[in-house]
Amino acid sequence: MRILRVLAFAIAACLAAMSPALAQDATSLKKSMPGQWELSTTERSKTCVVTLKADAAGQGYKLELEPACKAALPFTKDIVAWSVKGLDIVRLQDATGEAVIDFTEVEAGIFEGLRQGEGVYILQDLAAARSMAKSMDQMIGDWSMVRGNGQPICGLTLTNTEAGQDNFQVFLKPKCDPAIAQFNPTQWRLERGQIILMSKSGDVWQFEADDNAQWRRVPDTADPLIMLRQ
Repeated sequence: MRILRVLAFAIAACLAAMSPALAQDATSLKKSMPGQWELSTTERSKTCVVTLKADAAGQGYKLELEPACKAALPFTKDIVAWSVKGLDIVRLQDATGEAVIDFTEVEAGIFEGLRQGEGVYILQDLAAARSMAKSMDQMIGDWSMVRGNGQPICGLTLTNTEAGQDNFQVFLKPKCDPAIAQFNPTQWRLERGQIILMSKSGDVWQFEADDNAQWRRVPDTADPLIMLRQ
């Protein structure tokens, strides 16, 4: 019995020591969220500006949605406030306090939320989102795929023509290397700093920007595949 009492005391002490730190996480999140955010589909084909405020409103805090939100993202018509739930959940909620959509931070300043039957939505700092949009615009156009030795093996065109689920059409040019032609990407998107190419069969190739303003396929290999803007 004495051992059990010692264990119980130790567990209680640990929980007491942890509680202030955990509470501080939620408190910090509440302090950092007020400001302008962009709520969007994963690749920003549909966007909505949300202004989170620090003023209390019923069961949460006040927010403002720009007028275009309801047309772009119909579920936003039910959002009347925001709150922080648990340690790290940012909730956009209805008048009863129920979640319209819950977000968790996946990268610094970038939150993801899932609505069943609809898909994933992104909440991120408005200025950062607009910077990303500019980056995506810069992706549209003609590209060349080359090997590590600089030998061109394929040309392709990234377009801004929607292909569903926040993807866009991509077209290969004639006389591509057999490996590229077999992959035969038909869609692309820009996701978390990567160019994602997708084939009809569901295969996915990912490219990341390197220090030389080139986009290298990842994971890297001894004979890298590189995309260069034309």
